[in-house]
Amino acid sequence: MTKKKRENLGVALEIDGLEEKLLQCRRDLEAVNSRLYGAELSPEARKSLEKEKNSLMNKASNYEKELKLLRQENRKNMLLSVAIFILLSLIYAYWPM
Repeated sequence: MTKKKRENLGVALEIDGLEEKLLQCRRDLEAVNSRLYGAELSPEARKSLEKEKNSLMNKASNYEKELKLLRQENRKNMLLSVAIFILLSLIYAYWPM
């Protein structure tokens, strides 16, 4: 996903959307596998299903890589938020009254 799109969406929403895409991709992959190994197929049909299977596997791999990056970004954001909260809490606690 491009950097500009990431700025418009929250990281958590982006992760949710990507997880949905990954889940759908895995469902499609299961369907292709069942068609591939479940029936007698012509060589052309088998080749087509193998090509579709490879495409879905690549897509799933890309989604997993992007999810990993987004989760790392989400972790960094959370740690930054906690650090700011602790800093503000310390300032509030020790501010002379």
